Amino acid sequence: MRVLSKYTRQILAQNAGRDLDRLTLKLALLRKDPFAFFRGTNPLFLEFLPRGHALLGAPCVLICGDLHLENFGAFKGDNRLCYCDMNDFDEACLAPVTLDIVRFVTSIKVAAHGLGVKPAQSRLLVRHFFKAYLHSISDGKPRWVERSLAQGVFRALLRRAMNRTRGQLLARFTKLKDGERRIRTAGVRALRIDAAERPRLKRLLAKFAVSGLGRPFFRLLDAARRIAGCGSLGLARYILLVHGRGSPDQNFALDLKFAAPSAVADWLAQPQPQWVSEAARVVSIQRAMQAISPALLHAVRFENQYYVLKELQPSIDRLDLSRWRSKPRRILQAVEGMGHVTAWAHLRGCGHYGAASSETLQAYAATKRWPRSVDRLAGVAARRIHAAWEIYCKDFDSGAVSAALAKIKPR
Repeated sequence: MRVLSKYTRQILAQNAGRDLDRLTLKLALLRKDPFAFFRGTNPLFLEFLPRGHALLGAPCVLICGDLHLENFGAFKGDNRLCYCDMNDFDEACLAPVTLDIVRFVTSIKVAAHGLGVKPAQSRLLVRHFFKAYLHSISDGKPRWVERSLAQGVFRALLRRAMNRTRGQLLARFTKLKDGERRIRTAGVRALRIDAAERPRLKRLLAKFAVSGLGRPFFRLLDAARRIAGCGSLGLARYILLVHGRGSPDQNFALDLKFAAPSAVADWLAQPQPQWVSEAARVVSIQRAMQAISPALLHAVRFENQYYVLKELQPSIDRLDLSRWRSKPRRILQAVEGMGHVTAWAHLRGCGHYGAASSETLQAYAATKRWPRSVDRLAGVAARRIHAAWEIYCKDFDSGAVSAALAKIKPR
């Protein structure tokens, strides 16, 4: 039997305590390609960065912490209008702004081959991302992707989200039985929950209230463990089907997700705002960085732990650039849009919770050398990620990963 590499041991240690069924899915997903590996191993990526690098002297603002090509998507805001924005803030914290940029540029380099992007085209993507990002930082006004003006990938995402009916959305996750909806638990998007969990979730929602929505809105109809994401796969996470505005076609699906500590904040080991909980950290930063936040976004306490609750965002509304494989013009258009969206989010993150001012960020962004330093550091990180993925694949294919999982007792 092959001895586990240090990378695989790190990955298993970083995912200790997770739900075994979904952890098994995650470890298999990491085998898919270097980009999936990159998305699911942010703590490993951080270890590939030199702690004393000059880029870490950049102004500290609120950052996403896990910025990559597919961490953007469409969702309905709390005003019921559709927006395209960053959509995952699990790792969000107060940190040097360059950490987001290095991770994003690394994601371009890691994903390039799988997207059918040649090296010269990859370099062009990086340049256009920086051009868009720096232009919007210099402008200084946090904007958003306009629904009427969106182009390319963002336009497609927004149109799909705007044109989908609630019945169509529910049909992705649920089935009708005797006129009532139940969550599909075939192992694609959801898994069954233990019978003991259902009454506890029901009690959680019975105590939950939002202005303008009465308690009947949150009456629980069904619940399941959710399968979604990559980095967070295996953390406690639920789909909650609630009464909403009426059965069967006006039910609502909610996403309840355990809020783990930020790996970025832990790696930085520098003072952070004093959050009430990890869920409060995620929700507070998300509300600050997004133009409009998803509907029903709240931090809640469940079983003496803290979770993020929001209206469920289907995975189909997350940006999936594989749909645009071998279409570099479309990908370039998308990356330019991401540059603007990232800059707007960083500008909104200035001045909150001890973050630097927007003027300080603008002054730093106007300096000439840091984008080249980002590009070089991202290139080194991308090569190390690819090498670690190849070693992990050998561990996985040898059966060593399965043997390690077999020793873990299900919770």
